[in-house]
Formats: sequence, C-alpha cells, structure tokens
Amino acid sequence: MSEESGAVRWDVPAIDGGDGNGYMTAGRLEALQQEAYEEAWKKGLADGEAAGSEVVRERCERLDGLLDSLSQPFETLDDEVEHQIVDLAMLVARQLFRREIRTDPSHVIGVVRDALKILPAASRQVEIHLHPDDATLVRETLAVSDRQPSWKIVEDALLSRGGCHVTTENSQIDATAESRLNALITSIAGDERKT
Repeated sequence: MSEESGAVRWDVPAIDGGDGNGYMTAGRLEALQQEAYEEAWKKGLADGEAAGSEVVRERCERLDGLLDSLSQPFETLDDEVEHQIVDLAMLVARQLFRREIRTDPSHVIGVVRDALKILPAASRQVEIHLHPDDATLVRETLAVSDRQPSWKIVEDALLSRGGCHVTTENSQIDATAESRLNALITSIAGDERKT
C-alpha cells in the first residue's frame, strides 16, 4: 500500500532493550535493581546518621543531667561532713573542759577574780553565784583583802562547776563555764554555734 491511502507502516518492536523502549532484559533489570539499592542505601544511611545523632544528643543531655545530680549530693555531703567535724570538735572541747575542771577545780578562783575586775568600782550589793563545791573552795582560798569591794557568795546547785554568775544592783556578769566555753567555740568556729 502506498502512503497516499493513509496507511501507517508498522515495524516490529525491538526486544533487545537497546533503544530504552523495549522489554526488560536481565542486564537492564539488574542495573535498575543496583541503582535502587544504592539510592535506598544512601537514604537509609542519611536517615540513620540523623537518627543516631539525635539519640547521641539525647543521651549526652541525660548523662549531663545525671552527672549534675551526682555532684549535688557530694556538695551536700561536704557541708554535712564539715558540720559534723565542727560538732565533734566542740564535743571534744566540752569534754576536755569538764575534765580539766574536775581535775583542777582551782580554776574557778581565777574566774571569780576576773569577773570581779570587770565590775565598776562603785558596784554595790555584789553577789557571786557559784556551785556549792566551788563556793567552798572560793571561801577557803580568797582572803578578806581580795574581797574588795565586799561581796557575798551565793550557792547555786544549778550552776555547773568551774564558773560563776556575778550580780550587782545595776549589772550582771555571766562567767559560767558554759558561756565561757561557748564564747571560745564561737571565736574558733567563726559563727554563732552555741549548742
């Protein structure tokens, strides 16, 4: 037939895949499969790296939080240990102080003299409150000439040994063993730790 009749010529399609429009061959199918595999592998690698980076970031944040929370107990522990050491030192000082007073009760004589020296010269109605055992020792030791201005000893079983409480009509001096020890501890510890 001629072209004038409007007929179109038909050619047998290529089956070797050479022109890209033919049937799939094993080689072409394998190349497409390899290309898809590499594309999927690259996408999976990128997604995995992104997910891994996120997991690592989250774990680092969690680890930082754990390390911070672990350091806080040590700071608290340092403060507690410091307070316990100071408390222990104060307890030891108190025990040594009490032992020294029991061993040599004559320290109370010096305490009474020091307390009387602090009083103003015109003080009247001076009373020295002492533990009964200390009162006996002070009466036996201090001479009348040491008793200027004149004063009166008052026995007070509530006071501990080794100290006194001096009162006048206008003032008072707390020279008890506890107040002297607390003053010493305060000066050493640098705070108001009186227990």
